[in-house]
Amino acid sequence: MTRMTRREILRLFLGAPALAALGGCGTSKQERDLPPGSLAGASLDFGHRLRTEAPPEPPSEAWQSAGVVIVGGGVAGLSAAWRLLRAGYRDFFLLELESEAGGTARGGRNAVTAYPWGAHYICAPSARNRPLTDLLGEMGILDGTDERGEPVVGEQFVVRDPDERLFHMGRWEEGLYQRAGASEEDLRQLAAFEALIGKYAGMRDGQGRRAFEIPLSLGSDDAILAELDRMSMAEFLSRNGFTSERLCRFVRYACRDDYGAELEQTSAWAGVFYYASRLVRSSSESRPLVTWPQGNGRIVEYLTSLAREKIRTGLAVADVNPVERNGKAEVEIRAFDRVNECGAAYRAKCVIFAAPQFLARYVIRPWRSDPPSHVGAFEYGAWMVANLTLKDRPAEPGYPLCWDNVIYDSPSLGYVVATHQAGRERGPTVFTYYYPLCDSDPKQARARLLATDRDAWAETALADLARPHPEIRSLCERLDVMRWGHAMVRPKPGFLWGQARRQAAAPFRGIHFAHSDLSGVALFEEAQYQGVRAADEVLKVFGVG
Repeated sequence: MTRMTRREILRLFLGAPALAALGGCGTSKQERDLPPGSLAGASLDFGHRLRTEAPPEPPSEAWQSAGVVIVGGGVAGLSAAWRLLRAGYRDFFLLELESEAGGTARGGRNAVTAYPWGAHYICAPSARNRPLTDLLGEMGILDGTDERGEPVVGEQFVVRDPDERLFHMGRWEEGLYQRAGASEEDLRQLAAFEALIGKYAGMRDGQGRRAFEIPLSLGSDDAILAELDRMSMAEFLSRNGFTSERLCRFVRYACRDDYGAELEQTSAWAGVFYYASRLVRSSSESRPLVTWPQGNGRIVEYLTSLAREKIRTGLAVADVNPVERNGKAEVEIRAFDRVNECGAAYRAKCVIFAAPQFLARYVIRPWRSDPPSHVGAFEYGAWMVANLTLKDRPAEPGYPLCWDNVIYDSPSLGYVVATHQAGRERGPTVFTYYYPLCDSDPKQARARLLATDRDAWAETALADLARPHPEIRSLCERLDVMRWGHAMVRPKPGFLWGQARRQAAAPFRGIHFAHSDLSGVALFEEAQYQGVRAADEVLKVFGVG
């Protein structure tokens, strides 16, 4: 990618509309110069070694023992640790590849502000989601309950107004649906779509469970809903007569935002879930969104602080092997110690495998030669995230700067503003820019992601943002890039209600599985649920309540 011209880079990642909007592709020195920055984050090259290299065998005296070893320090792994600690169980280690825990939910910080490197909000939980309400209560995020007994999020943590805007035809407008210039038919279809989503939001099964709830485990498993999973969201729109280009773009954005997938690649169940699960009831009232400058990195920081003495970073787990030792079942874990360039090894009665399923076939020893069929059913989207540190705010034609800012015909998702919650309306800030690679072939998407260096991604982000903000390049003092090769599981048609998710969640010879991919949608709430569920399984093994 470093050999590609600027025009080739922009055509590849932004397409012809962007080139046209930019008036072609300038080659002035100002356009060629890039702000300084780095390629941050995920240790992709080191992680790939897990597939081909065995870690050095440590001497016998180097083995460490624990009741539980948690493999993976993303939200699921940290949530499992949180649950163990709440139960008073402390005989565990958490092993994490990176230098800090948090996975795609972690954040960063510079002299201007904290900022996210991935997931940047959660929905205010319902009272039924006890693990999340307990966690947010511990953190001081909740402010009592309302008249229905539902938790109330402190006002300072709810996304402040103005929250969303859309750039189209040279101006910003409020909201993410393009209302300016909409025809009567466009608006009729929007109203009909909202009414249909409201109907789904109000559905209850025979046990009184909502059809769509966060996390999924709280919702209905009524088989009638499986029909939605058998079709794509594109088919769902077509079958219901939704042909408005504006509506289809609006729904397409939702699928790309939460799933890193196009309408044709997304289960209709997941598409409806995106909207219906966020409604309080069948009304148009949405659950508040909760955020911080560093996004969900704020929760990661809290969970890490609780389990800090149990976390071992810089360890790439390469081998998880269930064995019998002295007549007792246990699990041996071998890892690369990246810092000391040596092997590390642990023995445990139970392992919580809080890494994504695609790694299981490489890491779990009995599965290398004969992986279970369910492992191959999981697909993951690739993402690029860039953090642009700006010395000042750009000019705003139309609706003012919001927390979430989307460009109508861009393949990116636009950007969020890290200083928005702090109420800092002027001066330096950080824009966090998100670009999902939605290729129909996930492997091809990852190859494109990883073949593109920091400078090419920086050029892509600056050119895209130059459409609403022509002065962005002169304002940007630093631009750092993160590449997520397996950022989130894709809920393709047939996956959510298929057997693979359930099979993947079943324990295997002392190994208990926990990751958001087991839910089929990559939300913080799902990762927490899976981590807590796996921890509860392990606590039951040890007879701990």
